[in-house]
Amino acid sequence: MSRIQGIHAILAGDYPDPSIVRVGRHYYMTHSSFHYTPGLLVWHSRNLIDWEPIGHAIHQHVGGSIMAPDLIYHEGLYYIYFPAGGTNWVVTAENPAGPWSKPIDLKVGYIDPGHAADEEGNRFLFLSEGYMVRLSRDGLSTVGDLRKVYDGWRYPKEWLTEGFYLESPKLTYKDGYYYMTSAQGGTAGPATSHMIVSARSRSLEGPWENSPYNPVVRTKHRSETWWSKGHGTLVDTPEGNWFVVYHAYEKDYYTLGRQTLIELIEWTADGWFTVVDAEGGAVPEAAVTAQPSDGALALADSGRLGLHWHFFGGERLSDYKIEDNRLALKAVSLERAEPLLSIPMHHAYTAEVSVTVEGEAAGTLGLFYKPGFYCGIGFDGKGTFVFRNQNTTERNAVSGGSVTLRIVNDHHEVSLYFRDSTGQWSKLDHGFELSGYHHNVLGQFLSLRIALNATGEGNVTFSEFSYQAGIPDALQDETKRGQIE
Repeated sequence: MSRIQGIHAILAGDYPDPSIVRVGRHYYMTHSSFHYTPGLLVWHSRNLIDWEPIGHAIHQHVGGSIMAPDLIYHEGLYYIYFPAGGTNWVVTAENPAGPWSKPIDLKVGYIDPGHAADEEGNRFLFLSEGYMVRLSRDGLSTVGDLRKVYDGWRYPKEWLTEGFYLESPKLTYKDGYYYMTSAQGGTAGPATSHMIVSARSRSLEGPWENSPYNPVVRTKHRSETWWSKGHGTLVDTPEGNWFVVYHAYEKDYYTLGRQTLIELIEWTADGWFTVVDAEGGAVPEAAVTAQPSDGALALADSGRLGLHWHFFGGERLSDYKIEDNRLALKAVSLERAEPLLSIPMHHAYTAEVSVTVEGEAAGTLGLFYKPGFYCGIGFDGKGTFVFRNQNTTERNAVSGGSVTLRIVNDHHEVSLYFRDSTGQWSKLDHGFELSGYHHNVLGQFLSLRIALNATGEGNVTFSEFSYQAGIPDALQDETKRGQIE
């Protein structure tokens, strides 16, 4: 693993709160999935750099936003602990690809659960604000009351943060010590907000001693490539190397959400860990292997959605059918129209999809942050239109019963296109600037996502979806010559 030097992006796009576990020579990872359903997408890797999605742990909406899960392996079983809806839950599986059990309510508050077991086999769940509760031997229920066992690390008051926010306890056992890796400073806000701190103890019940090297990871100035670095989990390799995996916003690209990063760490002579190289960190977009969809709306021959697709909320999980890689989505009222989403990962990108409508329906290709902050281009069988939320404008008559819609997001500036049966691309007058579509402005820790939707009455069929980094060369050339119609 010596080729991981400095800060390395292993998942570009919105993959926050990474939780990672090694089992033999296999690594598995999952992230916060908020209101997106299916949720808790599990990833697999053999080298910590190249990752492939293998399945979702959640196939229903649990009634709240899923944040900061903890994926662990204990005595032959995989567990994911996660908060949602004011409580904490757990799911289990023998295979991380699934199937996973239905969620079990642990009936305990706070957020960001972190599992740990001591040498006698006693199991505990650590939570935000320094709390801990004992778990049953099977890990599926809590025993007794919450106890506060850790106060965090007091960073200098003059630092600019979002708040103290002691969160994300992740536990590691090494050489007779339990190490608690926590987040402080707030996960968004100023560029210098977030940080990773470490504490250790001989006992899970404390007392906990803070590392003299705190903060282990932190953005020191907004001129750095990565902002609000924090929420770390330690992972080792069979060869004995150690890394910290965490998330951060990319400078000037809050809309992409928090991306998953990795750094090499080393253990000091006095038994603490530090990052080997805290500087550097150019964005290695070319090295990212996990594409949003690879053009696939469906898993091959399965009739199921591709793993990179998810709905906002859980109301429409039964509203679609897939045949021959064509997705038919039932049209619903605007009030109920939670879109189907996929995560972009580049500063500039192009998304296209072919749309056919039946009945009094309209199909749209858009960019979606949350209800009330949604825009794009649509087709209703008669013509195309521009929309922002429920308002439409710039209608254009279309030749033929289907069209291909295109969105180009060029460093936050969005343009819209369609191609009908004439085979020619037409650019619409209306465009958008969406640099403010992120958590610091709109809240809820979400990101700007590519969205497909069907509204009205009838069905909309989507096919031939494609996503690519940048702007097509032909489009750039035509734009320069002013020849786009």
